[in-house]
Amino acid sequence: MKVLWALLLLLPAALAAQSPSPAETATQVVSRASRVFKQLSGLEADFRQHIEDPMVGNLDSKGKLSQTGKNRFVMRFSDPANEVLLVDGTHLWVYTPSTSPGQVTRRPISTSSVYGVNLIGWFMDNPLDRYRLTYVATELVNGKRADAVLLEPVTRDLPFRRATLWFDREDGLPHRFEISESQGQKRTVLLSNVRLNASIPPSTFLFKVPDGVKVIDQ
Repeated sequence: MKVLWALLLLLPAALAAQSPSPAETATQVVSRASRVFKQLSGLEADFRQHIEDPMVGNLDSKGKLSQTGKNRFVMRFSDPANEVLLVDGTHLWVYTPSTSPGQVTRRPISTSSVYGVNLIGWFMDNPLDRYRLTYVATELVNGKRADAVLLEPVTRDLPFRRATLWFDREDGLPHRFEISESQGQKRTVLLSNVRLNASIPPSTFLFKVPDGVKVIDQ
């Protein structure tokens, strides 16, 4: 009986020794997400975005996000209606008629970079080399269990200081983002109805200039 009692006392310590540390857990969660992301043929999701800007106040928006590969990405907004942020493989198009009516800006992008407006690509390309990772907590996102991890850039070439991502335990990808940007803004993005390996028509990543709208090259 004494031997059994001693074994029971030792069991919690043995289990703790076998459990991964918070640092190991963060690495495992983010490594899995990176692998899943790189193997995707396409991704679609609905999004809601909330921006806290000390200069202009709070901004809310929503719409649909689509992406394939490193350099094809689009956010089509239903609120504000008809606004588009799109990367077609060679250019970034920004069409925001609610604030800049009658024009769309076009800017060349580097074909070797996954950054810019590709929100998920910011975090999923070589994350172990680009960020310090800290495991935060296990929480529910859209009613599903997710692991929250803090990512802090190790270099200054990214447009944010820190970000917390909630990684869905089923598909492995981040479904919620809280990003503290370099200019003081705080951006929160929530993804829902996430569809992996979706078949996305190539026309999704083409911007059609509306009649009467002027293209401004930057």
